[in-house]
Amino acid sequence: MKLAKTLALGVALAVAMMAGTATAADIKIGLVVKSLGNGFFDAANKGAQEAAKELGGVEVIYTGPTSTTAEGQIEVINSLIAQGVDAIAVSANDPDALVPALKKATQRGIKVISWDSGVAPEGRILQLNPSSNELIGKMCLTLAKDHLEGGKGDFAILSATTTSTNQNIWIDQMKKQLKDFPGLNLVTTVYGDDLSDKSYREAEGLLKSNPNVKVIVAPTTVGVLAASKVVEDKGLVGKVYVTGLGLPSEMAGAIKSGATKEFAIWNPIDLGYSATQIAYRLVKGETDGKPGSEINAGRMGKIKVGDNGEAAMADPFVYNASNIDQFSKVF
Repeated sequence: MKLAKTLALGVALAVAMMAGTATAADIKIGLVVKSLGNGFFDAANKGAQEAAKELGGVEVIYTGPTSTTAEGQIEVINSLIAQGVDAIAVSANDPDALVPALKKATQRGIKVISWDSGVAPEGRILQLNPSSNELIGKMCLTLAKDHLEGGKGDFAILSATTTSTNQNIWIDQMKKQLKDFPGLNLVTTVYGDDLSDKSYREAEGLLKSNPNVKVIVAPTTVGVLAASKVVEDKGLVGKVYVTGLGLPSEMAGAIKSGATKEFAIWNPIDLGYSATQIAYRLVKGETDGKPGSEINAGRMGKIKVGDNGEAAMADPFVYNASNIDQFSKVF
């Protein structure tokens, strides 16, 4: 009798432990970033974890490759499939190369979205853009113009990888809108692969090859910081300026040194938060994410999916000496 009671108690404890584990992570969401160790994505993860805590019963698995390659992301995606996650939210290093792996995930019942840097439509339910692509392109050109005397002169672009979906779209938008900025002359575009050391070398090299370039526009947080350091290290402050998309916490020094006057970015914390909210709503069956649908994104309100299967979160915000101290303490 005593043995039976002991066994019953053991079974009860095991069931309770299993139930507790299920409650702690009823829904698992893989948040796949371009590469680990990137301040922008670390900030996005903060937002994702905030959303998970708010929703309850959600585990966000923050993961990505060590370098910005499609191959690395494919390995990560396959690992998440093997783990049996419920959703994958990916910022893609390549719009097309990830599609087969993401289709495999979908066939296993996993809800797939892309965010920040999108994948081709056949590989996901929807794409969450941090802002309007047109507005980001215009903002980058406006920032370049504002750093040039009289709004005229040569500028260059330092981007991430040649296959980065979002950077390529923004650069394309910049080129399309150059006609509205007649004083600007785009000299060249170079790629630092979102690696600090390579971005530094590329910025250094383009300034040597193009001494008339007065502004470097980097639509990548890694690139804009690396280029700012080149300007500081080479004693070019006041002669060459850097601008683009950066994190206040990383760019505060560049503002104070004069390497840049201003730069822009949306809030990556909000972006990670929104991506997690959307993934959760898809898993719960609260939305199908189809064009025209509106998705509850918690404190971010309703996010509407456009006809192209894409949604936009917010307009870029400009940071300069008047507000950098305030925001550099946040992200």
